[in-house]
Amino acid sequence: MTGRMHFSAKANWMLFTKEERRNIAIYILGIMLYKFGLEAFNGSIIALATNRYDSDAARLKVPAKTFERLGLLQGLNQACQCVGSILIAPLIKRFPTKMVLSAAIFVFGLFTAILLVVDAGSGGHLKPGNLPKNSKNYSYYGRYNTDGIIPIFCVTGIAYGMVELIRRVIPRDIVGGDVQKLRRMDAMVHIFYEVSGTGASFCTALALIPKFGNNFSFLISPILFTFASITWFMISNLNFKSAKSSPLEKQPSYLRALFLGFILFFESVWTGAKIIFSSRKFCWLLPGYAIALYAHRYLENGIAPAIAQRYLGTSAWSQIMVGGSNFGELLGALFVFVFTNFITTPIPWLRLDALMLLIVWYIPYWTPPKNDVKQAWKVAATFMPISFGWAAGDVSLAAYIQASLARMESRTNNVSALGAVMAFLYSTYIVIYAITSPLLGRYIDKVSKRNNGNISEAFRNIAGVQFTLIAVLILVATFIPKGALSFNPDTLYGERLDKELDAESSEDGDEDQKHIELEKENSSHVHTYSKESAT
Repeated sequence: MTGRMHFSAKANWMLFTKEERRNIAIYILGIMLYKFGLEAFNGSIIALATNRYDSDAARLKVPAKTFERLGLLQGLNQACQCVGSILIAPLIKRFPTKMVLSAAIFVFGLFTAILLVVDAGSGGHLKPGNLPKNSKNYSYYGRYNTDGIIPIFCVTGIAYGMVELIRRVIPRDIVGGDVQKLRRMDAMVHIFYEVSGTGASFCTALALIPKFGNNFSFLISPILFTFASITWFMISNLNFKSAKSSPLEKQPSYLRALFLGFILFFESVWTGAKIIFSSRKFCWLLPGYAIALYAHRYLENGIAPAIAQRYLGTSAWSQIMVGGSNFGELLGALFVFVFTNFITTPIPWLRLDALMLLIVWYIPYWTPPKNDVKQAWKVAATFMPISFGWAAGDVSLAAYIQASLARMESRTNNVSALGAVMAFLYSTYIVIYAITSPLLGRYIDKVSKRNNGNISEAFRNIAGVQFTLIAVLILVATFIPKGALSFNPDTLYGERLDKELDAESSEDGDEDQKHIELEKENSSHVHTYSKESAT
């Protein structure tokens, strides 16, 4: 028992080789830069769109469609993320993962700068310092059609989807298929990721937006994304081996690239779907990963902005709630890091995640005073345990997926098995979000119009009822894998995923060699017996 109680950070860190420690340190530095820029960008854009749509409705004296348009904005962004995530599966077969990641985040940085240029070019400027606190005067915004934010946000979604998927794949390249290393690395990365995210959310809500206005509060994002790109480029090539040449190599380069991209798009989707749905071993990942991720994202991007704008009257305070959510994720990842030897499968964490979702039932019956920032901190405190459960399940489940599918890579030719499954799961979440977000946003607007801005009735359905159904679905999914009936199963399907792939291959090779020698020995005995019988 005492041999298993190595909780110190040093003991966990020394589990990795020297090269692995170097790559992990570089990767963590890059992802902290990325997360800070991402939170500043997303938080600012959501607050900007919310304010502009409400302001446009008041100026034109028409019913507000703020949350319908906000849902459309986010839904289309998610759909574009789907394209980016699918592109990763074939790319990581042909180029070093670090190059794909570095290029994707650099392009992301360029795209985030577009809206800054558009706003400044149409007469926008920094928020005047003499405006009173919580002022509804947005005359410093650029004079462009608010719907113009949508295509710009969509373009950023392609690069965002590539980065978000590949950061779920690269840990396997850095530390191999050992689930203990993967779980520790995923937890470690998630801890620093959420430290950066928590700081960025609070900084955006309390400093950047009040100082610069949410039309310029994300000016740090392109800079941080560029630094992240440079940092990630310093990761080693991770024993990269290019995939075998395709028969299409003889085609002209442009047509080959166009046609091959078309084929690999559908092949990656098909491969991921086939792996997920053809086996009881993986089918439970759909609700356990994709639907759980949807609930988490809708909590931060759907529920938080609605509370901030309609309950509290200040859209920027949604980032305070997101900060509380990020801090909960940090604690969840930390718990997985500490208890990785005692909770060896993702099952207990997923069950905790499902139960924590039920906390949202307080929102429909809560009537806070407006323009009181303390109420935003209260919401942030309630978001912490919800995101704690999700992050613990996500980190543990990601390590399980990476370790399990690392053992299937040789069965797929043109696409990575891990990349295809992660692309399918991530794309499924995106499709669900892209469809439901605008519909639920329209429902919020209808309830708001009918009840003069009171959306408690809407929260009863979009938060309470929806999250209860998701909780039941996740709980049921945790009983599907073989060996998952116990409260804290040691293994699923009797698999030991805490070994390196090379070690397993070596053991398999030793077993095969012993089997061959035994066959030769038996054959020799049979041959001798035959000669004796003939004599």
